[in-house]
Amino acid sequence: MSYRSGLLTLSTACLALAVLCGCSISTSRDKNGNDKDVDIRTPLGSISVHKGASDAKETGLSAYPGAQLKGDSDDHEGGANVNISSPFFGLKVVAVKYQSNDAPDKVLAFYKKDMAKYGKVVNCTGGFSMNFHRHDQDAEVTCNDRGSDRRYREELKVGTENNQRIVAIKPNGDGSEFALVYVRASDEKNTM
Repeated sequence: MSYRSGLLTLSTACLALAVLCGCSISTSRDKNGNDKDVDIRTPLGSISVHKGASDAKETGLSAYPGAQLKGDSDDHEGGANVNISSPFFGLKVVAVKYQSNDAPDKVLAFYKKDMAKYGKVVNCTGGFSMNFHRHDQDAEVTCNDRGSDRRYREELKVGTENNQRIVAIKPNGDGSEFALVYVRASDEKNTM
């Protein structure tokens, strides 16, 4: 199942739940009339999806010097901030895409140093992946290719499976394209 299909399924389920339980839904549109932000609030929790350019600081990582925000192939801006919150679990994902004229090795060296403030940095090759476990079994991040996105050639990870920062990078012409991602999952015992 793709990321967009999963998000659509989750949004549909939440909308159905909202109709049954009573809720509020608010949306905003960009200058072209496309949905940009969606906030759904129900008695059982909330979902907020904010598309568009995010600040690298929201991921806890520094912006790479001279890098430019990169939109995706569907003319969307290159970032999103998603929050799911309920009394039972929570999930926060912040993702921002950039491009740079610098080679991937130079960008990786910058982020290895920047990410070290969060612990041991793991260098993975062959794809982008995220794994989650029950919060009481939270372990350090590893290179695990289940469900990986093969468009990215190399990634750096730091933190734990339920509180991690990821830099995924691939060559782009003479430069590079990379994504900064922050993921935090929580359960009823450990709130965000």
